[in-house]
Amino acid sequence: MSTGNEIERGEPDQREVQIFSALLTPHRSLNRTGFLAVMLFLSVVSFVTGLVFLMMGAWPVFGFFGLDVLVIWWAFKANFRAARAREEITVTTSELRVRRISHHGQVAEWTFNPLWVRLDMEVDEDFGIEHLYLISRGHQIQIARFLGPEEKASFYKSLVEALNAAKRGPTYNSVT
Repeated sequence: MSTGNEIERGEPDQREVQIFSALLTPHRSLNRTGFLAVMLFLSVVSFVTGLVFLMMGAWPVFGFFGLDVLVIWWAFKANFRAARAREEITVTTSELRVRRISHHGQVAEWTFNPLWVRLDMEVDEDFGIEHLYLISRGHQIQIARFLGPEEKASFYKSLVEALNAAKRGPTYNSVT
């Protein structure tokens, strides 16, 4: 029952304000247009080379050149399917959420308290950061698997800053 004396505030819940959000995806340097150009080039080269063998009387070789193009096409398609995987990492003042979606669409999700989570890494002297881990209460998960060493270093720095901000708690603007 309401007495009518409550003050309704239009402010969002401060615990759920996002401090950090990242969407990590595998790097693919070849887009669809590049894929079509590569396949067209390979098809033309294979066809012309196959014709040369056909004119020399080695007609079975012509079919193997077509089979090579088909195998390369299949490998690129498998690569493009694998590129659908992604990892979403979100930090608020009340939780750190990691959501991993495989290339098949399977979802795995972990939620941590940012006050208790620790960020750890494996570093190679020559290569740089190889693996990043979130560790909390006996659970350890690897994150940022898609990133290269320099990108992992930048991501590590940003995530540490976000976790520190979450540990400081929400900031309130004073009304003057």
